[in-house]
Amino acid sequence: MTAFAPDSIVLNRKLPLWYQVSQSLRASILGRVPDAPLRLPTEEQLAGHYGVSVLTMRQALKELEDEGLITRHRRRGTFIEPSAQRGSPVRLLGSVDAIVAQQSGMSTQLLAHGTAPVSGELAEHFPDLTEVATYHRLRSDEKTGEPTNHAHNFIRPELAERIDLDDLARWPMTKVLRDVVGVRISRITDTVEATLADPETARLLEVPLLSPILHYTGITYDAEGRALDVARIHYRGDRFSFTVTLDAT
Repeated sequence: MTAFAPDSIVLNRKLPLWYQVSQSLRASILGRVPDAPLRLPTEEQLAGHYGVSVLTMRQALKELEDEGLITRHRRRGTFIEPSAQRGSPVRLLGSVDAIVAQQSGMSTQLLAHGTAPVSGELAEHFPDLTEVATYHRLRSDEKTGEPTNHAHNFIRPELAERIDLDDLARWPMTKVLRDVVGVRISRITDTVEATLADPETARLLEVPLLSPILHYTGITYDAEGRALDVARIHYRGDRFSFTVTLDAT
């Protein structure tokens, strides 16, 4: 069995190094394959891997230990807690109108549009296609002009032929598909995960590289259960809130 191998990252000197290292290592631990080794490399090996001091590495490991993701034993080493697994998703029910309302209230700039091959994760959602239409948009606060998120949408080609680019500057993609293109939307599956800003996201959202951001994936289905739209949106962590109201009756 090979040793546990954490992901590599490019560190941003404007953010605490221990925090960036702990977040990277945390993601590696939670995203590991089921049969991955539980023992971590030594402090010295991890410090060399990330290019930080042993003191910084210890601070990062302390953070993970406090979370209960790892345990540290003198002379034996550092081990991942077997129970440290990615949590099960919380499933919420709501209306399409609620999603449209959440996406509204922003000014939108169309950065690019075109086509892309169906490969990787997209193939899971579009098994009958070899190519999809793509749209890349930047959304900003209407009052301040501050960028809040940028979105990549992957759309079935026959639907893209009926989309007016001017509509995408005025309305969310969900509203365009439902009210302009006229498709019947049966459900939308949303997933929100914490991640770190890559170079493109940092530039577009005007935040430091590797800043905490939220990555949203939304998949829109028609009445036959086909995926119509796969949306991948990166939100600034300081400009996004998520409120859930549950009826306990």
